[in-house]
Amino acid sequence: MNKEFFDAVEVLQKEKNISADALYEKIANAFVIAAGHTYGTKEGIYCDINPEERTVYLYMKKTVIPDEEFDNASVLEITADEAQKYKSGAVVGDEVEIPIEVNDFGRIAAQTVKHVLRQGIREIEHEQVLQEFQSRNQEIVTAKVLGIDDRTGNLTLEIGKAETILPKIEQIPGEEFEINQLIKVYIVDVKDTDKGPKAIISRTHPGLVRRLFEQEVPEIFDGIIEIKGVSREAGSRTKLAVYTKDPDIDPVGACIGQKGSRVTKIVSALNGEKIDIVSYSEDPAKFVAAALAPAEIINVNIISESLHSCQVTVPDTQLSLAIGNKGQNARLAAKLTGWKIDIKPESGFYQPAIQI
Repeated sequence: MNKEFFDAVEVLQKEKNISADALYEKIANAFVIAAGHTYGTKEGIYCDINPEERTVYLYMKKTVIPDEEFDNASVLEITADEAQKYKSGAVVGDEVEIPIEVNDFGRIAAQTVKHVLRQGIREIEHEQVLQEFQSRNQEIVTAKVLGIDDRTGNLTLEIGKAETILPKIEQIPGEEFEINQLIKVYIVDVKDTDKGPKAIISRTHPGLVRRLFEQEVPEIFDGIIEIKGVSREAGSRTKLAVYTKDPDIDPVGACIGQKGSRVTKIVSALNGEKIDIVSYSEDPAKFVAAALAPAEIINVNIISESLHSCQVTVPDTQLSLAIGNKGQNARLAAKLTGWKIDIKPESGFYQPAIQI
């Protein structure tokens, strides 16, 4: 029985990709619970599994009591005479191990073993998936497209050994996918639900852009260049503020790469999304001016530091560029800096002022 048992466990371990120690722990627990059904209690029942020696030892510990107390003895007690069969010289007060034969389990006990073992394996798989998701929380992972819902547009993705859903709203507008396609997604959060671990994933989250730059720009990964902020309207445009204490390094140029090599890879991964990379400054006026790129700025007047409000003056010819299509450039600059931006042309001719 032992050979067949351990061979079966090895096959199960490989199929489920489960730690042998965790699997043997669940099996031992299943044997204890099954034996408990037979004896009316699992108290005092133990199971030792030794895979190296290929032995399974299931037993109950009983306490030796005087013969005269036998009539009132519990299942966990044994007389001295009876105890001699298992431990020579046993006296009152000793603990004696009584072997339990697994092969003697009845049909109900055998079914209990199967049920508890299945539940135990589900618990192990649940924990493994949860740990895998948690270890990648707020990171980029590569996922495989398993299915596409024609009605909702939601994707069913495979991440490691688990499946999860990428809602249509979390997809970059205009993207199209194919079955078995590999895509990068950002794990926004991880939740442990009644139905199992759930990864909240997105391709529209600003964190995706941040992590892509960390992957493509070694200076960011090494901490030489710091990403100070990201504002994004997925599928259209992103603004990224970068900073370094090293005076010999151009943080914007490093992120763009030689002939745009680095940023081009990221734009491609984001389905052509435009990316503005600007220098961060602790001077709010300089930061706001940089954030409104590619527009030229004449002046930034701080109206209220406490309210984070400022007025920006631009050449008349740059007004449309500063505001952007449907106000996008100004809107993203405001999100990036955290400042309310009132944009006015140099001539003051255009009224009313554009405030974001």
